[in-house]
Amino acid sequence: MLDANTFLHVVSATPLVAIDLVLLRAPGEVLLGLRNNRPAQGFWFVPGGRIRKNETIRAAMARITAAELGLPLADLPGAPRPIGHFEHFYPDSFAGSAEEIGVSTHYVVLAYALTVPADFQVPHADSQHAELRWWSLHEARTAAAVHPLSQAYLAAERLACA
Repeated sequence: MLDANTFLHVVSATPLVAIDLVLLRAPGEVLLGLRNNRPAQGFWFVPGGRIRKNETIRAAMARITAAELGLPLADLPGAPRPIGHFEHFYPDSFAGSAEEIGVSTHYVVLAYALTVPADFQVPHADSQHAELRWWSLHEARTAAAVHPLSQAYLAAERLACA
């Protein structure tokens, strides 16, 4: 794991590669977390995280589900289905606003959908999120509190193809 100064240098010089997980639950719900940290602080966002150096996509997905959902990937029903790749540009970074520190964040994100049963519950929120909540897809697609980059994953045609 990189120390904060080294990681800030990486963020200032390169895009980060990440995985976002769109957990879907019948009837028409999506899991979102209220972000505690920059970027996207204060917005509802799908769970996700960056891929670390020398970490496979599958290993990153397993680490992210364990950390952000409190569940081993093997305990989630079904297989994650790719819904596309996305670019996210933020005017800030984990360390502060671009005005304060002069660093923005660029992510290249691999987004995956995963459908879980109607009674599926997530054990807890992690340090990245103040809370986790199931939203109706309609509400999540239109609510100002949901980050537009998460809303992009929820386009009906994207989820229909997943």
